[in-house]
Amino acid sequence: MTGAMRVVLGVSGASGAALAMDCARALIRAGVEIDLVLSTMAARTLLEEIGPGAEADLMALSTRVHPLRDLGAAIASGSYPVKGMIVAPCSMRSLAAIAHGMDDNLLIRAAGVQLKERRPLILLTREAPLTLAHLKNMQAATEMGAVILPPVPAFYLRPASLAEVTAQIAARAVDLLRLGPPLAQAWTPDTP
Repeated sequence: MTGAMRVVLGVSGASGAALAMDCARALIRAGVEIDLVLSTMAARTLLEEIGPGAEADLMALSTRVHPLRDLGAAIASGSYPVKGMIVAPCSMRSLAAIAHGMDDNLLIRAAGVQLKERRPLILLTREAPLTLAHLKNMQAATEMGAVILPPVPAFYLRPASLAEVTAQIAARAVDLLRLGPPLAQAWTPDTP
């Protein structure tokens, strides 16, 4: 162990692969090591939304990559020291599994570990419109301590591109881990 701060980054197969990439970049800017775990559909979404090589690029940004089925991985234990976890994007399937403690893969188990250890768990939930089941799962996850952060653009910052939108959302997610000085651009009365 290096003594560096660590954060788990979970990537589900929901639309929003750019959020995963930008979260990884923001975590690196925050000076943390990344323990990455990808759902089965995450690789397909990275390919379809970003293109060939996206999965490899995300893995290259990470310090450690854990296989989804490895429930014996370090991040499956509360004794493994991490500062929290971000799931970006977080599918409704992953949300439901987290909300109901269905630790059937490493992404869900690692999220459950954050909850049981009372560490931050930030879920960038991706779906619209929402069903009552989605809302109830969000409520259940929130009641257990997770933070639901739908990737909603900060329109008041007048972003010039989609890349600016996803970078701001990712920085906000990392800021919610309270690792250090804020990365996200803050609104001020002088914001143009």
